[in-house]
Amino acid sequence: MKIEELKNIIEDNKLKWINLQLTDLLGIFRQVVISSKMFDEDAINLGIGKLDGSSVYGFKEIYESDLTLRPVLDTLRTNPFEINTADIITEVFDTFGTKRLETDPRYVAQKTIAYTSSFGYNSLTAAELEFYIFDEIRSWLRPLFSGFEIKSGSAGYDEKTNHSLTIKGGYYVPPPFDESIKIRSEISDLLQDFYKITIESHHHEVGGAGQGEINMQALDPVSTSDNIQRIKYVSRFVAHKYGKIITFMPKPISDDAGNGMHVHVSLWNNGKNAFYDINDDYAGISQEARYFIGGLLSHGKALSAIVSPTVNSYKRLLPHYEAPIFLTWSKGNRSAAVRIPSYHKNYERRKRVEYRPPDPSCNPYLAISAIILAGIDGIVKKIDPGDPIDENIYKMAESKLRELKIERLPSSLDKALDELLNDNEFLRPAFSQSLIELYIELKRKEIEKINRTISPAEFYYYANI
Repeated sequence: MKIEELKNIIEDNKLKWINLQLTDLLGIFRQVVISSKMFDEDAINLGIGKLDGSSVYGFKEIYESDLTLRPVLDTLRTNPFEINTADIITEVFDTFGTKRLETDPRYVAQKTIAYTSSFGYNSLTAAELEFYIFDEIRSWLRPLFSGFEIKSGSAGYDEKTNHSLTIKGGYYVPPPFDESIKIRSEISDLLQDFYKITIESHHHEVGGAGQGEINMQALDPVSTSDNIQRIKYVSRFVAHKYGKIITFMPKPISDDAGNGMHVHVSLWNNGKNAFYDINDDYAGISQEARYFIGGLLSHGKALSAIVSPTVNSYKRLLPHYEAPIFLTWSKGNRSAAVRIPSYHKNYERRKRVEYRPPDPSCNPYLAISAIILAGIDGIVKKIDPGDPIDENIYKMAESKLRELKIERLPSSLDKALDELLNDNEFLRPAFSQSLIELYIELKRKEIEKINRTISPAEFYYYANI
């Protein structure tokens, strides 16, 4: 987009305010609102000095906190919720605005694209974004009184029971059982009409208490990550309009399905899908795809710290909830960490690798980048993924798991961070060492803070011990 086009958009839409939006190291979406009168040529070329980096997770210390936001013009979109306002995604520049901030997550994704291109590949990525829509969430965290309460008429977790669904009984249900279809449809319409994000589908997911899923068109890693952040942003507005609360928390209900964010990746070279091989009898995938899978499995434990980045993430990664806990691969097998979707065999455009451990609490720029870098490392080092496992791994005996040398994902964030500390060389083309160390430090503090808190479950099980 040229500056003249931008000025015309501002005038034609009578824009008074511009939301400058960015994502911090932990994946939190942030914004500052500026007058459209400030949106001149200097603001576009030099950036806008409006960011205190010391107040943003993972950016700067208090003694070096002045950062600059440079708007990405092609991301300008009129805001459907605020009159005379537009949203634009920004890139974060270091003090004096002369170079990119190393811990800007969008910069990590851009470096991942450049690194992938150095091998002759263009990457296409997409994500399945899962969430719950509740009537109400209440939580308390006080020294003598802590707990939480969820209300959902959809699953009967309320005084008002509508068309109740059972635990794990919501997959693909139609209205009137699917009470959130209007909300998902409105979210999807706004994303397409205002934000130019192509939504391929949405549906009610497994969780009975109003769990949904939105699927997007595959794009490059930066655009996919931008879109994930905007989907969350729009979803919260729409849910609020209906008096509901939407949560992307990985495991909000102990006995129901968790929220995943399965990431799909394919690599392309001169218009050809590098993962496709028509002569492969198993799943129509190439040797390059197998090596890519080998990289994912080899680095899967370290990846967990980035793609499953909260304490709550590991309450999702349990057997029998279609959440993977085993580092193996297969076609169509949802108990494996890596799945080759097998709806069609000889369909080059749709041939891809699906990595299932991620959840929507992750920073998408970091998570998608880390997945691609792990896969590229597998291609470079020709890492053999081993034989696929075409059976329900949840039901395997421990003796067979040992015999097949099937490893598990880490069982906690603390263990995942240990793995990342010992295995991060594959990330270096896009993640600086200082970023990795800072990320681990922030997550260790998060664990410490949560571990100090006494949970309701502890009182339930231990008060009378």
